[in-house]
Amino acid sequence: MTVYFIGAGPGDPELITVKGQRLIRSCPVIIYAGSLVPEAVLEGHRASQVINSAELHLEQIIDLIQAADAAGQDVARVHSGDPSLYGAIGEQIRHLRERGIAYEIVPGVTATAACAALLGAELTLPDISQSVILTRYADKTRMPAGEELADLAQHQATMAIHLGVNHLAKIVAELLPHYGEDCPIAVIHRATWPDQDWVQGTLADIQAKVEAKGFRRTALILVGRVLGSDHFSESSLYRAGHAHLYRP
Repeated sequence: MTVYFIGAGPGDPELITVKGQRLIRSCPVIIYAGSLVPEAVLEGHRASQVINSAELHLEQIIDLIQAADAAGQDVARVHSGDPSLYGAIGEQIRHLRERGIAYEIVPGVTATAACAALLGAELTLPDISQSVILTRYADKTRMPAGEELADLAQHQATMAIHLGVNHLAKIVAELLPHYGEDCPIAVIHRATWPDQDWVQGTLADIQAKVEAKGFRRTALILVGRVLGSDHFSESSLYRAGHAHLYRP
């Protein structure tokens, strides 16, 4: 018996790996995060049990997994995006290790990748930014020392900020000293869902644009000079005259 932590992607049912889809369709028990994973992701399943974990607390989830383990049944534990990022799988894995229950993580498409695709943007451009910082706004869960937005902003790297749209004014205030008022920023609401929407602007005007849209939750903030510049060097990989293993 194995528990498969499956990344279902950001919302579009087609943005799931072949392996993830195969496991969902073959595992006899499915526990899925129904608040963020559309039921269409489960299409074609033959499970005898399908449980929405949005209605459960951690101990109840572990009890269900333990019952499946006792019955020798594999479990598809389906999370949104990629389960290794803000997926709350660490606490579940800790319980599984204590109980000697086998598990495997199946990666998924991240919200950051989906938002970059929607914007038609590359998040790492030569001369502008070669790093992407994935972080969140400190609200109910405090950030570790050195990981406040103001600390991370000093790098001026491309940044993806989760769970922050309701605190956009504070986020902008922390970013401004490091990125500048003219720095491009985008706020994407429910990327890849049928009702997806987004706005792009600068740190100077993004608050008014988001207010006009009325975004309140399930939104990702992308900020960085990569979102608004065509002035960067070409990569070495495809540059004529640059030799490598496949092009001597």
